[in-house]
Amino acid sequence: MMAANIKKGILLINLGSPQSTEVRDLRKYLDEFLMDERVIDKSWLMRALLVKGIIVPFRAPKSAEAYKKIWTSDGSPLIVYTQKLRRALQEEIEEPVEIAMRYGNPSAEYALNKLLKENPSIEEVIVMPLYPHYAMSSYETAVEDVKSVYKKNKYSFKISFVPPFYKSPGYLEALAENIKPYLNQTYDQILFSYHGVPGRHIRKSDVTGCHCLQTENCCETDSPAHAHCYRHQVRTTTRLVTEILNIPDNKYGISFQSRLGNGWLTPFTDIRLEEMPKEGIKNLLILCPAFVSDCLETLEEIAIRGKETFLQAGGESFTMIPCLNTNPLWIKAIEGYVRN
Repeated sequence: MMAANIKKGILLINLGSPQSTEVRDLRKYLDEFLMDERVIDKSWLMRALLVKGIIVPFRAPKSAEAYKKIWTSDGSPLIVYTQKLRRALQEEIEEPVEIAMRYGNPSAEYALNKLLKENPSIEEVIVMPLYPHYAMSSYETAVEDVKSVYKKNKYSFKISFVPPFYKSPGYLEALAENIKPYLNQTYDQILFSYHGVPGRHIRKSDVTGCHCLQTENCCETDSPAHAHCYRHQVRTTTRLVTEILNIPDNKYGISFQSRLGNGWLTPFTDIRLEEMPKEGIKNLLILCPAFVSDCLETLEEIAIRGKETFLQAGGESFTMIPCLNTNPLWIKAIEGYVRN
C-alpha cells in the first residue's frame, strides 16, 4: 500500500552475495565485486586482466564450495540476516525501510525506486551503510554507489548518510552485550578479527597525506586523518568495548582476515590462529566486529576454517561469537542513528 504522508525513508546497505552457490553465479558476483576500483585500486585494464584472467577463474569454484557449507534453505546468510534486520527495524519505526546490496541484488537503484513508488510524498532517504568503520572498499564504495544512482535518476527527494559508527555508544553497547555472555566461560584470549584492507587504501584515504601508517603510534596521535582511517577506527572500537567489559590488555588481541595479497594490515588472523596455541593460548573466543551480519567471512572463514586451523595447531577450545544480526540493542542503535 502507498503511504500518502510519509516524508522519510530508510535504506540499509550491506555488501551482497551471489544468487546461488553455482560457479557461474560466483563468477558474476566476484567479477562485479573485484572490478570495483575501490576494492582493487588499479587501472581498469590492469584490474580486468587480474580479475577476469586470474582471480575469478581461480576463486569462483573455491568460493562456490565455501558458500555451499553455509548456504541456508532461505539463501545466503548475509541476505537472510539483512532481511531479518529490516523487518525488526520496521517493527520499531513507521518510516519505510528497504535494503540494498552493494554487489548483487537488490541494488541501490531498485531499493530507492521502490521507496519512491510506494511512498510518492517522500522528501528524504536516510542511507545507512552497515559498516561500522570507514574503508574505501566498504563504506566509501557503498556511499559513492548511492550517490551515482541518485545523480543518474535525478530523484526529487534528498539523501543523507549515517556516518561510520565505530565509536558510537549504541553500537558499542550492543557489541558489549553481545560479547558479555561468552566471558563466563574459560578463555585465554578474545581475538577481535577485522576484515583486512591494503595499507595503500589507508594512505590514500589520509586527508593530511602525511599521517597514516607513518609511525607505529599514528593511530593514537590525534589527526584529521582518523575520520577516514580504518586501522585507527578498529583499534578504537576494540579499546572502547574492552573498557566497557573490563577485559585486561593481556586478554585480547586484534588481527585482520581475508587478505588478498601482500601489503595488507597485520597481524593476519590465519597466522595468529596457528601461533596462539604455541604461546599458551589454548582456549579462544573470537569475533568479527567489522561485520554486523554473519556471512561467508564469519561463518566459513572463521567458524569453520579458522577453528580447524586453531585446533590442529594445538588449541583446545574455539568459540565464535556471532555478529550483531538482530540483537535488540543493535536494532535500538540503528533506530537512534536514522532518527538523529
